[in-house]
Amino acid sequence: MAGDSVYMERALQLASMGTGRTSPNPLVGAVIVRDNQIISEGWHEAHGMPHAEAVAIQRAGKAARGATLYCNLEPCCHKTPEKRTPPCTDRIIEAGIRRVVFSMFDPNPHVAGMGKTTLENAGIETAVGVCDAPALLMNEPFIAWIQRRIPYVHLKIAQTLDGRIAAADGSAEWISSEPSRRAVHAMRARYDAVLVGATTVEADDPSLTVRHVSGRNPVRVVVDTRLSRVAGSRLCNDPSAPVILVCSMEAASTARGFAPHVQVMGCRTTDTGRIDLAHLLEQLPAFGVTSVLVEGGAAIATSFVQAGLVDRLTVFTNPSLLGSGVSWLSDISVQSAARRPRLTRVIHARSGDDDLVSGLMNETRTYGTLEAPDVSDGVLPWNQTGE
Repeated sequence: MAGDSVYMERALQLASMGTGRTSPNPLVGAVIVRDNQIISEGWHEAHGMPHAEAVAIQRAGKAARGATLYCNLEPCCHKTPEKRTPPCTDRIIEAGIRRVVFSMFDPNPHVAGMGKTTLENAGIETAVGVCDAPALLMNEPFIAWIQRRIPYVHLKIAQTLDGRIAAADGSAEWISSEPSRRAVHAMRARYDAVLVGATTVEADDPSLTVRHVSGRNPVRVVVDTRLSRVAGSRLCNDPSAPVILVCSMEAASTARGFAPHVQVMGCRTTDTGRIDLAHLLEQLPAFGVTSVLVEGGAAIATSFVQAGLVDRLTVFTNPSLLGSGVSWLSDISVQSAARRPRLTRVIHARSGDDDLVSGLMNETRTYGTLEAPDVSDGVLPWNQTGE
């Protein structure tokens, strides 16, 4: 007889099928079981479409009465004005579900345990915590966004063994192995936006689209303070995904002549003349961006780390040497080794020839009221099979 974890693992598999399409909603899958047999399944396919529980209940029909529902997130119970779908708790109660098993509480303040209470008040048995670690990892960007309303930031670095991200001449193709490049494209498909600096665009003229795996293209964000370095780039001439050019308020006031897929966003600048990254993140939700993959270069990476704006840091280290070249991190105002920032909940994995380390920069900033998950080596947030 299959146990709760088996059915929940299937719910997580179903949830992952919505990757890249549900934002700002979470990834959720649902399985309905009766007499130790799966009788229906569902997942949240895209923002604005029915929730996973509602899909599974509709497919089960009258057979749902007396059955057990498995879902990786606490069923919603709120009716706020911005919500596009009815509460799942209502559907569960109406369907006559006997028991509901879910992995984690919904950190949305409008739910946050009230979904469980609503079900129990209706006489439905509940259980929470089954497969909680993979469920938390899967929805890490949602967990951060829904609690603080500032986009989640994942900084990705590909470096040589001596910490270089480019050679002395600026060339960087290819630092990492082919499996690592596929992993990066899987990351892009997971997040709302990918962000780079103008130096990266000048040096590599990247597309920043998803090519080596299936998935939708993210919004492409380029930081070009004076709006003077990227106008003729591939990004500005490729309409396959939107582009946001981030520049100073002064530069934005005179911006003209960009293609329809390119938008200009003016930001405050710091005392040193750089874009205020905190202000940048505050503005991105207006463009539908609640999660960001930062891919470089060195100045951008250092600025995000120094400002304390990174949720997850992932470093691919290739077993090669460059000697002279570009280091990805410069001064972050660490005065002694004892006070250096340390990653927590660290995941170690192999990616082709590369060693991979991924961890959280600040658990409380990312997980808020929830406890960050225990992790297993090789189980990665953007690909929980570890491939």
